[in-house]
Amino acid sequence: NRRIAGCTSCQIYRVVPDSFSAGAGMVERAAANDKGMNVLLYILVLIATFLLMEGVTWCTHRFVMHGFLWYLHRDHHQVEPGFFEKNDAFFVIFAIPSMLLIYFGTFDHSWWMQATGFGIMAYGFAYFMVHDVIIHQRFRWFTHSNNSYVRAIRWAHKMHHKHLDKHNGESFGMLYVHRKYREKIRRDRQLMAGSKRVEYAPEPE
Repeated sequence: NRRIAGCTSCQIYRVVPDSFSAGAGMVERAAANDKGMNVLLYILVLIATFLLMEGVTWCTHRFVMHGFLWYLHRDHHQVEPGFFEKNDAFFVIFAIPSMLLIYFGTFDHSWWMQATGFGIMAYGFAYFMVHDVIIHQRFRWFTHSNNSYVRAIRWAHKMHHKHLDKHNGESFGMLYVHRKYREKIRRDRQLMAGSKRVEYAPEPE
């Protein structure tokens, strides 16, 4: 009886740790899956925020910058001497919600707030590169780019700046290029492929 009891006891002590190991493994796998899901959601929220910011920028540009805050935006259309513009204040205006979301998202452990803040920051960096570097050449980078997107975004913004006041504007977006401007650059390339070298194709009547 003692031998049987001893064997039974051995079996119990051998099975129980195995059960705990299997349970721990399942918990670890579940935690890894949750972590992977959280990373995926974080990236999706960041990308969604980035894309949504193009719409926010269009609305802000159309109804705020060309509306009640025109006095800040005017010197961007009616250029004045100097490197800085009143229009640069909008960088600060857009940066404030980004910094607040990142700050509170980090210290309150709210991943979606942090991801949203970084999405706004990523769009702000893209805005800077496209608007201030590629289009207006405030920094002399990418000065001779022949990329179709770069040429189209420059032309679209040129059409925006042909209006010197806040009325009757066009092309209020920043990163998205309307089809008519892409078609314009396509026609340019077709003409430039011929014997006659031209800078821009004439606008259709």
